[in-house]
Parts: sequence; structure tokens; C-alpha cells
Amino acid sequence: MGHLVKIGIDGIEPELGAPAADRLVSGNPQFRTWNAEEADGGLYAGIWEATPGKWQIVYDEWEFCHILSGHSIVTEEGGDPHHLGAGDSFVLRPGFRGTWEVLETTRKEYVIRL
Repeated sequence: MGHLVKIGIDGIEPELGAPAADRLVSGNPQFRTWNAEEADGGLYAGIWEATPGKWQIVYDEWEFCHILSGHSIVTEEGGDPHHLGAGDSFVLRPGFRGTWEVLETTRKEYVIRL
């Protein structure tokens, strides 16, 4: 096993998912996740995609995101909405609470540290 992991979807079977019913705000969003890296100590990296809808999010982990395509709005409780599209990068820190709304199917690269 080498020390370089390419982040992509080729050769990886996506995990399918959706927001928990008690977090769903609107729509019927569906998730696909291609996990490229799952390292000891709680580090994950890969690609995630969601179809349109809106749900509540709560972060206990740290996550770096880079939007590859689509249009989403992430809003922290009591904060302003952040419109995110291709080329945008951001970090969600532990303690973040708010909503994620996908207006146009969104695909992102992510790195999560628990």
C-alpha cells in the first residue's frame, strides 16, 4: 500500500444515504458518498454528492470541503446564508449547527477529522 491516495469515484462503490427523517426540512435529498480514505484515528476523505432538498446539520467533527459542482446554501443558526458553488472551499468546525440546502445537485471533495 502506497502513501498517496487519489480522491475520485473510479473503482469505488458509492454508499447511498439520505438525511435522517427528523432532520429533513424539505424535499427528498439523496446522498452518494465515495470514501477514498478511512484512516485510523478518525480521518476520512472522498467525494460526496447530494440531490436537491434541505436538512438540518450538526457537526461534532471538523470538515474541509471543496465544491466541485452544483449550488448549495449553508446557513449557521443565527447567521447569514453562504451560497456555495464550484471552486468554493470552506471548513465546518465542531459545534456548527444550521442547515444545508441543495438548490442544484452538489458534489464536493471532503476531508473529515473526528
